[in-house]
Amino acid sequence: MIKEEIQKALTNANLSGALTRFSEAYVISRKKIYEGLDFEALREQIVSSKSYTADHLDELVNQFIKSATDNGAKVFFTQNPDEVRNYIIELAKKNNVKSVVKSKSMATEEIHLNKYLQEAGIEVNETDLGEWIIQLAGQRPSHMVLPAIHLTRHDVSDIFTKKVEPIEPDISRMVKFARKHLRRKFMTADMGITGANIAIAETGTLVVCTNEGNARLTMALPKIHVAVVGVEKLVAKIEDTFPILRTLARSATVQIITSYVSFVNAQTEHTDGSKKELHIILFDNNRSKLAKDPLFKQTFQCIRCASCLNVCPVFRIIGGHVFGRVYTGGIGTILTAWTEGLKASKDIQGLCIQCGNCVKVCPGKINIPDLILELRKKLAKEEGLNFKTKAIYSVVNNRKLFHTILRTASKLQKPFEKQGFIRHLPFFLSELTEQRSLPAIADVAFRDRFKNIKQPKSDRKALFYAGCLIDFAYPEIGEALVKLLNTAGIEVLFPEEQTCCGAPARYSGVMDVAANNSKQNVEALLSLNAEYIVSACPTCTVALKKQFIKDLIDQDYKEDVIKKAQEVSTKAIDASALINKLIKEGKINFKKSNEQTFTYHDPCHLIRSLNIYMEPRESLQSSGLKLIEMFESDTCCGMGGSYSLKFPEISGIILKRKLENIKKTGVKLVCTDCPGCVMQIRGGVDKEGLDIQVKHSLDILVERLQSNNEK
Repeated sequence: MIKEEIQKALTNANLSGALTRFSEAYVISRKKIYEGLDFEALREQIVSSKSYTADHLDELVNQFIKSATDNGAKVFFTQNPDEVRNYIIELAKKNNVKSVVKSKSMATEEIHLNKYLQEAGIEVNETDLGEWIIQLAGQRPSHMVLPAIHLTRHDVSDIFTKKVEPIEPDISRMVKFARKHLRRKFMTADMGITGANIAIAETGTLVVCTNEGNARLTMALPKIHVAVVGVEKLVAKIEDTFPILRTLARSATVQIITSYVSFVNAQTEHTDGSKKELHIILFDNNRSKLAKDPLFKQTFQCIRCASCLNVCPVFRIIGGHVFGRVYTGGIGTILTAWTEGLKASKDIQGLCIQCGNCVKVCPGKINIPDLILELRKKLAKEEGLNFKTKAIYSVVNNRKLFHTILRTASKLQKPFEKQGFIRHLPFFLSELTEQRSLPAIADVAFRDRFKNIKQPKSDRKALFYAGCLIDFAYPEIGEALVKLLNTAGIEVLFPEEQTCCGAPARYSGVMDVAANNSKQNVEALLSLNAEYIVSACPTCTVALKKQFIKDLIDQDYKEDVIKKAQEVSTKAIDASALINKLIKEGKINFKKSNEQTFTYHDPCHLIRSLNIYMEPRESLQSSGLKLIEMFESDTCCGMGGSYSLKFPEISGIILKRKLENIKKTGVKLVCTDCPGCVMQIRGGVDKEGLDIQVKHSLDILVERLQSNNEK
């Protein structure tokens, strides 16, 4: 089912075009709109106030109910979405409500309120322009802030023409058209329904932010105003609203502030002089359980700006109708699991490529990729593994068997291998080589080559953790690292018992396998004593520094094993950082000759999980290379480990965009510090027949080092 939805989205040129144009403009405009502001300080304030909400939820709910009731509002609190719908329908029947106008509200989308009101014979009209278009089209929003972003002006013109009356696809005319028709709805509505962006417990105040003024009309004109608010919108004090208001519009629509910010905390008079009714429905729908979860409580820090969607490389290809349900994108996956149930998020969990691009822009500092991994763990534990998956991971769990299979595959690949690449695969595997060529497995693995490397003896020693790709596909990267470290006076050791870092199992939620890999590696790496444990793959480095510990704790391993993992963590360092350090210390030197231009691709784990950005650039430039930055250098190449095998159609499109950005620089050399990125980009370059080299930085550095020595 999900594969069919993906294919449908991929054939929609309007969808990818609209989302890509918006995403490109968003990144540039967002950077400008935050100039002069301390974004990190604002984030910390939001984290502080919203985590307080999660920790004191019951208290704040009671405080808000009292404050709002004292202001004259009628407040109804419930755990159950059915009770929200029933309350509104009964209120409407009691007051003979025939028509309702609504402003944009994700909370009412969550409980499918419109459907139930219509079934009760009540006319419902969305008044946010995007929501009205979607309502007329019979669709659901594809984006939490920009619900109709997937539609072109021609699409909108067709919808208006079919559902209302003929109108040309001229934007200004269509806006006037919508204003004219919606104004009639406002004037005749008996009830107005809104959501709220913030609910202040101290004063019983609702804060509603809009750009079209429709929410104010929805609240002001009908005699009854109903606000449907999830309890996560609560904050303790009015001061807590300020950092949210300063970041919400900047992060959502790159504005300084929304056009209208309304503070509602009291009954007002209707135009005929009567008192308006203000009903506030606070609802839970598993949010209190979310607040009590030590990991997932951070979702209370979400201010619904959807900035995570705007920078997601997957979302801009397939959109929210595929990547999401009511709530869309990565954060939508998490909210879906809690509001609709874990199984409802099953298909969309896998769409996250784990690039972490969302984390850096989230005003609430929510680690969306990590939380999605937790959902995968829960699902794997709840549903178990099918026979095929069990078979695969039983192999990965057995180091000797796994390595034997890889060595055997290096022989069996011969009919398909040419010049180091596998360019075509037969039958159902053909999809894997449509967008890129695959690397051939090396004839001789690094672990076997290492035995023949002659090194000078030294008191300074480093253990090399190779990871699967360097060990069995790109052994030359490992050899380059050994040469560079030897030049700096460091002897390299290679524990043969090391195995896969567990990433394939970890990112699939199969934690017992990942933890077993972690334990095997910890024991292997501590079997020899060294100053450093070095990896030339950022995914492996993250495993060494962070994931091994988490895996072992998660699977309840003994304290002594966890302490060993912590010891590995303190010694672990990525090769890009260590080599840069040694260059700066004068231990590795290059002659700056034959200056060549290059561009650099930032591996996702290197820049975001390890915060390493300048170091590899500095190292390469110190060797005499001239850097030309590519557009979106820090955007995922589409590899994502096993992601490129599960979703090759999405991975391939992300790769194509990366190749276009590379070609625009005009360089003939692309450097990166991740063997997975080398595999993805080099495979794409080969498939397109481009005259461009793609190399791990270590390969380039050692080449220039060797040429210097020859001189």
